[in-house]
Amino acid sequence: MDQLTAPVEDIEIELLLEAIYRRYHYDFRHYARASIKRRLLQARGQLGFESISAMQERLLHDPAMLPRLLNYLTVQVSEMFRDPFYFRALREKVIPHLKTYPSLKVWVAGCSHGEELYSLAILFREEGLDSRTIFYATDINPEALKAAEAGVYPLADIRKFTENHQKSGARSSLSDYYTADYGRALFDKSLRAQVVFSDHSLVTDAVFAEVHLISCRNVLIYFDRALQDRALGLFRDSLTRKGFLGLGSKESLRFSSHGDAFADFVREEKIYQRREP
Repeated sequence: MDQLTAPVEDIEIELLLEAIYRRYHYDFRHYARASIKRRLLQARGQLGFESISAMQERLLHDPAMLPRLLNYLTVQVSEMFRDPFYFRALREKVIPHLKTYPSLKVWVAGCSHGEELYSLAILFREEGLDSRTIFYATDINPEALKAAEAGVYPLADIRKFTENHQKSGARSSLSDYYTADYGRALFDKSLRAQVVFSDHSLVTDAVFAEVHLISCRNVLIYFDRALQDRALGLFRDSLTRKGFLGLGSKESLRFSSHGDAFADFVREEKIYQRREP
């Protein structure tokens, strides 16, 4: 095969991503290609299509296909207090700074089904900050946002959530915040009282609020370098002077063109502080 000839499958994927953008204005064109390819091949098999092109044709003519495909293209795997020492670092190192503000805004970017949002809401309540904090929970997947707003999780997951919560330096029992019924855990609606759920894309949308803390964990790993830079530029512009940014354990500012705008705050937990402008 001519080395200059791209595999048909790769061409199909490129055309599908362009079709999604032009038809529905969701832009996955600069997501890490290996990850996108893996998820699209999974979708092709599980949704019963013979080819990526067949999936594209259906998508272009049937808008009901979009939410089904978004569930593959957006990663919805998380847990409450995931990487608990990140939350312990927030509790012990960041919260003392945040307590000096009369009011606070926190942005959970790429909130998925809400596990990280509820983790932060519980942490802020335990530290006496919930009543003066507005949380912005954003994602590009409408179904994920609905799940986050519902705050319902399988009861089977609660044991792991509870272990993580305790390791984060918990000041209460996780069971104080949910009721169990029919194999599900429903988290208290009071945790959502100060939450704004919103459709927002790190790829195409602009800054929408000035915030004191951004927690965006395990999202940037799915972006290519150019898109990572765009997202980090949004975070820089969204943070107050000396505001905080938390990333995932496999994410870094090291190669970003915006890296100089941030200083290491808790290096081992990937928590950064916005430098003085």
